[in-house]
Amino acid sequence: MATFNNPHKIPRTHNTLLPSAPKMPTPKHKPPTPKRPPPPPPPSANAVAPDQSPPRPQLSLQQPSHKKTPSKSTKLFRRVKSVFRSFPVINPPCKMPVSIHTNRMHEGHIHGGKQMTGTLFGHRKSRVNLAIQENPRCLPMLVLELSIQTGKLLQDMGLGLVRIALECEKNPSEKIKLIDEPIWTMYCNGRKVGYAVKREPTDDDLKVMQTLHAVSMGAGVLPGESSAVGEAAAEGELTYMRAHFERVVGSKDSETYYMMNPDGNSGPELSVFFVRV
Repeated sequence: MATFNNPHKIPRTHNTLLPSAPKMPTPKHKPPTPKRPPPPPPPSANAVAPDQSPPRPQLSLQQPSHKKTPSKSTKLFRRVKSVFRSFPVINPPCKMPVSIHTNRMHEGHIHGGKQMTGTLFGHRKSRVNLAIQENPRCLPMLVLELSIQTGKLLQDMGLGLVRIALECEKNPSEKIKLIDEPIWTMYCNGRKVGYAVKREPTDDDLKVMQTLHAVSMGAGVLPGESSAVGEAAAEGELTYMRAHFERVVGSKDSETYYMMNPDGNSGPELSVFFVRV
């Protein structure tokens, strides 16, 4: 049988690869870069974190000065002076009448005393505080919380001389300065009224001292903060009285602070006695 070849028939082949379509070039477009948020501003110097207390007010008060240890010649002179003081003193009779009721405050200065600055301050219905400074621009060297209301003490001082006696027990085994004793039994005009406590000055105390750093003497009412309106209404106004005090050291176990009236005017008088028995 004869075989006819079809000229249009494509011969069958194995593994025939058809030409693929040409690849289109991929456009080289970079994806958009997301913008970064701007950095937060640096914290301010006065910024306060929510869980932190506000910073303490800036103080311009100075540290009290410290006296130098007396030299040997000074100690010898004091011993000789004390020996002469022990001799009896003979006074000639004087026929001039002398009043024994002269006001000590009119002298303006006590012989042998050192002038200090004393401040009574506190809310009228709360306990009064006594701060002693070398001068109004120094940090307090002594802060006492007395067991008497501020309004009551100022009222008594307006009526006449007020004498406050502070007593503590002597402990020979402890060598501590008199004004560094932590607790005192308090007497006001001979009547026991409780206790007085020595404490370190708080931020409120330092704020009062800073507010009054330009006041040498006077009395008045200090402005309160807006956040303490309710407290001020309950405890009364924050009042103060500042004056010069004369510090007289009798011995290592006794000191006295006399409040001096300016120019000898008749005004409130106060004496604070520290004694260790």
